[in-house]
Amino acid sequence: MRDLKIPEQRHPEKVRKPDNPQPKKPDWIRVKAPTSKGYFETRNTMREHKLTTVCEEAGCPNVGECWSQGHATMMIMGEVCTRACTFCNIATGKPPEALDVFEPGRVADAVAKLGLNHVVITSVDRDDIEDGGAEHFAMTIRAIRKRAPDTTIEILTPDFIRCAPEALEVVVEAKPDVFNHNLETVPGLYPEVRPGARYFHSLRLLQRVKELDPTMFTKSGIMVGLGENRQQVTQVMEDMRAADIDFLTIGQYLQPTPKHHAVDRFVTPEEFASYEKTAWNKGFLMVSATPLTRSSYHAGDDFARLRENRLAKLGLG
Repeated sequence: MRDLKIPEQRHPEKVRKPDNPQPKKPDWIRVKAPTSKGYFETRNTMREHKLTTVCEEAGCPNVGECWSQGHATMMIMGEVCTRACTFCNIATGKPPEALDVFEPGRVADAVAKLGLNHVVITSVDRDDIEDGGAEHFAMTIRAIRKRAPDTTIEILTPDFIRCAPEALEVVVEAKPDVFNHNLETVPGLYPEVRPGARYFHSLRLLQRVKELDPTMFTKSGIMVGLGENRQQVTQVMEDMRAADIDFLTIGQYLQPTPKHHAVDRFVTPEEFASYEKTAWNKGFLMVSATPLTRSSYHAGDDFARLRENRLAKLGLG
C-alpha cells in the first residue's frame, strides 16, 4: 500500500456579485423534516453498527422519506474524502485512518437487520490507498451476499483514476447487480465543479464495466442547475449511450453551504419531464429525472423496473 501525501483541501469560496443573489428555493424542491418512527429506527440501526450514510453526510433532501421506509445508502471507507468537489458537503483532506477491515461485516449485518431487498453502497474517494478501495468494495459485496443472499446490491464508486486498471476488475468480479458511477455534470464544468476528476475517464470507466461483464447494469447521473445548458445535457446523454450505460438519473443541484458552488437556477418540473422524454428516446433502459432525484432515491423500485425493461427489450418480458 502506498502512502501518498495529500495536501489539506478546502472548498473554494464562491464569489457572488451583489446583483446575482442565490435563487429562492421554489416550492417543488421543499421537503418536510423527518419525524416518523421508521426514520428513527433506521437511524438507530446505522448508529448501532457504527456506519456512515451519504444520506446524512451529503445532506440529502430525501433522507426523511427514504429512512422512513428503511432505505439508506451506506458510505464506506470513512468520512473524509481526498477530493474537493465544489458541489459536495463531505469533509475533504487526508483521511485520518486506514480502512476498517470489520466494516464490510457491519454493513452486511445492517442490511440483514433492515431486511433490505436492495441496498446501495457508496464511498468517499480514497486516493491515499493504492487500489482506491476496490478490494474493500469487493469485500463488502461478498459480505452482503453471505449475510443477506436475497438482497440485490448497487454500488456507487469513485473513479479509481489513480489506480491500475486491475482495481476496477476487482470490483466487477465481485458481481454487484448495478455498477453506478456519476458523471455529475457536463464536461465544460469539470474544472470548476470536479477539479480532481476527468469527464472522459469517468465515461470510459463505465464503458469498461460493460466490456468486463456485459450482463451487469450500469448507471450514471448528473445534476442540473450548476450552469449547464440543454445542449450540453443532451450531449452527455449521447456520450452515456455510446458507453452503453443503462440507467440515467438527473436531479436538481442544491448548494450545501455558501462556500460551495452556487446554484445557477432551479430547473422546473416541466424541464425535468422534457429531459426524461429525451433520455427515453435515446435508448436508456431506465430514466429518473425530477428535481429531487438522487442516485439512490427509489433505487430498489427503479432496479426492478430496470430488469423488467431489459427483459422486455430482449422479448422475454
